[in-house]
Amino acid sequence: MNKSTLFLAALEEVRRKEIPERVMKRARESLADYLAVTCAGAKFQSEKLKNYFAFAMPEEGRFRAIGTGRDLALKEAVFLNGLNGHALDFDDGTNAGIIHLGSPVFSLLLPLAQRYGIGVDRLLRAAIIGYEASFTLAVSIQPVHKALGYHATGTCGTVGAALAAAYMLGFNEEERRQVFACACVAASGMLKVLDDGSELKPYNVAKSALTALTSLQIAKSGFRGHPDPLGGRGFFKMMTGKEDIEPKPMLLHGTYALEKTYTKPYASCRYTHPAVEAAIAFRRDGIAARDIGSVTVKTYALAVAGHDHTEIPGSYSAKMSIPYSFAAGLVFGKAGLNEFEEETVKNEEVRALARKVTVTADGEMSAAFPEKQRAEVTVATEKGRFVKTVDYPKGEPENPLTEKEFKDRFDGLTGYAGISPAVSDGVYRAVFAPDAQVFELLGRL
Repeated sequence: MNKSTLFLAALEEVRRKEIPERVMKRARESLADYLAVTCAGAKFQSEKLKNYFAFAMPEEGRFRAIGTGRDLALKEAVFLNGLNGHALDFDDGTNAGIIHLGSPVFSLLLPLAQRYGIGVDRLLRAAIIGYEASFTLAVSIQPVHKALGYHATGTCGTVGAALAAAYMLGFNEEERRQVFACACVAASGMLKVLDDGSELKPYNVAKSALTALTSLQIAKSGFRGHPDPLGGRGFFKMMTGKEDIEPKPMLLHGTYALEKTYTKPYASCRYTHPAVEAAIAFRRDGIAARDIGSVTVKTYALAVAGHDHTEIPGSYSAKMSIPYSFAAGLVFGKAGLNEFEEETVKNEEVRALARKVTVTADGEMSAAFPEKQRAEVTVATEKGRFVKTVDYPKGEPENPLTEKEFKDRFDGLTGYAGISPAVSDGVYRAVFAPDAQVFELLGRL
């Protein structure tokens, strides 16, 4: 039996299991979070969206581009949902797979659910399968996949989103196999979008969702793919340079991929979060930016390259920078949306402190990743050296947000997007209500 057949059979076995209530609850949280993050993302890049609408003149339709207040053609809605869902780099993900799981999946499923009149529960059950597929592929090929320059959200996210949609739409086994083959052929994503002020990281999510949709359409049209797109010179060889890759087990370590996701309390790359928490703790201890002569952040190797820069040309660069994120956390006592706005990024006190931060890789911490997302932060002042260590930053499954913290985050994101509290609360209630319909959510956003 080839690798693709084994992978799809294992995914189908997961699909047949009764989903525990705790997993459905987490899925509802993930959907609510995605909606809020996407609305805020649309607000964040509203000027660029105006330019996009002016030049592209997207076709009007009946599918909501979340956060824009516009109903567009299906492909436009899917694409813009992905673009806005990852604009803030505030969407869920996992450290083990080094992948954002929800934004490609929900960006595709929601417009399709609108089209076919599908309810929230059925959508969520499909999303759980999509998360599992994306994560299992990602964790099977990381970290070499990242080392080669690939963005797993664009590659594995494409495949997971396509399979989620195929299940939601009731495709049969053969149709799902062809969807899988098409998605494996089309999957792509470059990590160089993180470097030198590039603003294209959200584009990887946008095109992964759109490519997943195209994979559905091609497969449903009757085009046939290779019977084993993972094996031989297929997906695994392309994404790692090796042919001997075997897929990891589904439900790795006995939990669903969805249960392995984090919810970010800080509006920056997950690799920055341990340093942000340490910074906020130093501030609570009474240490101010003016007191600090130097800062050293020791962390795992994967968090260093592309995240150790101290020259910050703009917001996107700031979100990827451990030095900037640390400095913002210490100067402001928080690292939310406002701390990464373009105007805030120009704050000279923050910039000056960021230039004092050195980020280094630690062998023991690298070996402990991803079980621990650890950082040790040392600040040197005239009064001495002070050290903070963070093993599990807030929002990880081991250190989750409380229900109040989660709702406050949701309200903060929708408030940033300009959505009234009455509308925001209505959407939140609908996500958690039994038998809710997707149109009840999207029509308000």
